[in-house]
Amino acid sequence: GRALYTCLLNEQGGIVEDLLVYGFEERFLLVVNASNRDTVVRQFQAALPSDVSFEDASDRTALLALQGPTSDAVMQSVGLDLRELNYYHHREASLCGVPVLIGATGYTGERGFEVYVPADKAAMVWSILMEAGKPQGIVPCGLGARDTLRLEKGFCLHGNDIDADHTPVEAGLGWTVGWKTDFIGKEAIVEQKAAGPETRLVAFRMKGRGIPRNGYAIVHENGDPIGTVTSGTQSPSLGEAIGLGYVPSASAAKGSTLWIAIRDKQIEAEVVSLPFL
Repeated sequence: GRALYTCLLNEQGGIVEDLLVYGFEERFLLVVNASNRDTVVRQFQAALPSDVSFEDASDRTALLALQGPTSDAVMQSVGLDLRELNYYHHREASLCGVPVLIGATGYTGERGFEVYVPADKAAMVWSILMEAGKPQGIVPCGLGARDTLRLEKGFCLHGNDIDADHTPVEAGLGWTVGWKTDFIGKEAIVEQKAAGPETRLVAFRMKGRGIPRNGYAIVHENGDPIGTVTSGTQSPSLGEAIGLGYVPSASAAKGSTLWIAIRDKQIEAEVVSLPFL
């Protein structure tokens, strides 16, 4: 009945994927990025012992994310009272006759649910939720809206802020690691944790005008490059530009000044703590 956020690592400790693990009585459900599915499946198939069965249910499963402060009211209107379902817990249910798995999880930082449904029922469940949510002002949102929300909360995006070349130690995700257990990549990141990483993922707010974007250079005041922006946007909630990026550990302390190379200018930024909001 609980869910866990964690990372799948390679032998070097790099983050192959970040994922959710849902726990049941005799099985686990892994929720991975669709674009990374084949890589994850191959690694699990190669590593699991013979007495553990594994099945890729991606093609027959759809995921709908209902997020926002009135999501409980929307669910109540379709006959599901989930007010007692705590954050990062889940339960199986029937939604208008469709068997679903509902997790109190999401990628927005707000109260909400991720609803796992049979793929052939996804359009029907979507229509039911959209109709039920009209009194609460429900609207469909794309990945652009989700991206600003997750960045405001400091949630990492695989392929941008975390990847196979960076470890949980560098990314500030050491809290996701079961340090007392055995796992692929443990030796590498235990050593890195003890020595201290050379680079770290930091959060920053722009002090000057300019919006940081993925791939922009982070530089010293003299213009020498020291790092790279991994995520950045103009925050709709805060009304200011924010971002994440990797820099040398010596430049990662809260309050440190960085400069972001935006077009032909160097715009000042300040390292801050997460979450932004």
